[in-house]
Amino acid sequence: MARLQGKRAIITGAANGIGRGMALRFAREGAAVGVLDLKEEGCAAVVEEIEREGGKAVTLPADLQYPAQIEAAVQRFVDKIGPPNVLVNNAAIMIPGMVHETSVEDLDRIIAVNMRGAFLMSARVVPYMMEQRQGSIIHMASITGIAGAPGTAAYSMTKGALAALARAMAVDYAPYGIRVNAVSPGTIDSPMLRAWVESQSDPAATRREFEEAYPLGRIGTIEEVVNVFLFLASDEASFVTGANYVVDGGITVNIPQPQD
Repeated sequence: MARLQGKRAIITGAANGIGRGMALRFAREGAAVGVLDLKEEGCAAVVEEIEREGGKAVTLPADLQYPAQIEAAVQRFVDKIGPPNVLVNNAAIMIPGMVHETSVEDLDRIIAVNMRGAFLMSARVVPYMMEQRQGSIIHMASITGIAGAPGTAAYSMTKGALAALARAMAVDYAPYGIRVNAVSPGTIDSPMLRAWVESQSDPAATRREFEEAYPLGRIGTIEEVVNVFLFLASDEASFVTGANYVVDGGITVNIPQPQD
């Protein structure tokens, strides 16, 4: 059974990683998908995959730092697919650094993509959902917005803000049948993570450290995160709004015990 039949979903940051996984899975579940990312080639590759499997999708090349590009992307989706009733704000960048190490330029860029981009995408899409009297918006937050993570000050700030934005929007738009939630993953076995691990002096030890930190004894998979987004985008989550789903293998509730 197609769990997203009749859904028209825009997914940001959808050319690779978790975003790509969502775009492919949403299409397999019956949704028409807008693949939004920085470069058209990346968007086109995912759209081609979807169309090969018989799905419907459209490329939405855009840089979320620029409001005019956001507006153009949403308008293209409406023209090609129809009014959106699902929005996934997944796109993000992470520039490491403690507060005193982060330049104003890097701070502004992180805020523009991670936080302001999600805010403006929501603002552009919400009127269509209000007209339809239904919709689901899902923000990609992170456990870094819940628990401290070294050297991620600006990134963590934006991810915590997205969970707060979900709560505020859930209250504002509930009368219109629009649900707004957040998802906070832990460490996920994505191409980005694998590339970073391989860049370390001892990749095997680095990978092992990640896995041993989690009570479940491993890091998460893209599919495990996508499953939660699929649920929240579907009508199965019709009474779920204002929530922040933590998908982290138990790491944020784990209290390490002293070693003998």
